[in-house]
Amino acid sequence: MYCRTKGSAWRTRDMHSILLTNPIALLAVILGSTIIFILFLQPRHLSSSPKSDSMAARSFVLWLHGLGDSGPANEPIKTLFRSSEFRNTKWSFPSAPENPVTCNYGMRMPSWFDIQEIPVTADSPKAESDVLKAVQNVHAMIDKEVAAGTDPDNVFVCGFSQGGALTLASVLLYPKKLGGGAVFSGWVPFNSSMMEKFPEDAKKTPILWSHGMADRTVLFEAGQAGPPFLQQAGVTCEFKAYPGLGHSISNEELQFLESWIKTRLQSSS
Repeated sequence: MYCRTKGSAWRTRDMHSILLTNPIALLAVILGSTIIFILFLQPRHLSSSPKSDSMAARSFVLWLHGLGDSGPANEPIKTLFRSSEFRNTKWSFPSAPENPVTCNYGMRMPSWFDIQEIPVTADSPKAESDVLKAVQNVHAMIDKEVAAGTDPDNVFVCGFSQGGALTLASVLLYPKKLGGGAVFSGWVPFNSSMMEKFPEDAKKTPILWSHGMADRTVLFEAGQAGPPFLQQAGVTCEFKAYPGLGHSISNEELQFLESWIKTRLQSSS
């Protein structure tokens, strides 16, 4: 997520203040930081699995990026999922449209929905109408894949920061149970009154929520507000806190995500 803070300094995922006069130059810097964590990964051997490729059912992972980012910049993430269970997985990394963003003084940038302020706190204003429009687009992507033959139980929606907030909204408002939703450094993008609109089947979709305790862009308190909200709605959530982690995704988080999805994938019959 990349916006000016309530002060005058720009902030990137590592929380360093950068004073720049050209927002395009800023985006060039931050897009490079999107996948930098991948460059430091140690090679991993393919994990052994009793499942053969023929037994690995078709699955779909939809990844939603953060504010100011792009889908292609996040595509290297899929190279980390090397287990045989992912041989028949289709990955999708869509890019958000260019929209004016309030916290960025109305300047246009890739954004799924409007954000009023940075840092995002548990009490930050919600742009519910914008969020609901974005949810419709995500649902269209999921519907297309389900119509192509993917079991909804093998559909996983994942997202970072603004994409994490959209992930949560999309999963909770989808008319069917999905394989799971994974929120990284996200927040609840609507008020509790929205709970009455959650379909009963959607409440059966498990949620994985990961958040860095040193996050100064989407504060840890915003992440902590997620599990109580979901519990009140009757949704199962596994919350994982990462000490020392700022507004970024760690190797540890992605490795856990791989195992989390593996345990929920349905085999082909």
